Amino acid sequence: MIINTNNLVSISEANQNFSKVARLVDETGAAIVLKNNVPRYIILEYNQISKEAQASNDEVQALSEKVIARHFPAFKELAK
Repeated sequence: MIINTNNLVSISEANQNFSKVARLVDETGAAIVLKNNVPRYIILEYNQISKEAQASNDEVQALSEKVIARHFPAFKELAK
């Protein structure tokens, strides 16, 4: 994820003026909330998080093949 420095908001500012943070998310798609000058939280639009959370069929297939290959002896034993 590329962080735009214009999207950085301190935690105290977010606490005191959440509507400003919400407008920032509406305009730019995300806001990074800093705690002690370190990125701590990401605020995204709800519909954006559902897009980010979905894996493609190819990703699921590759992951399942990796899990099966790593644990094949256990699967073989369970199949008995």
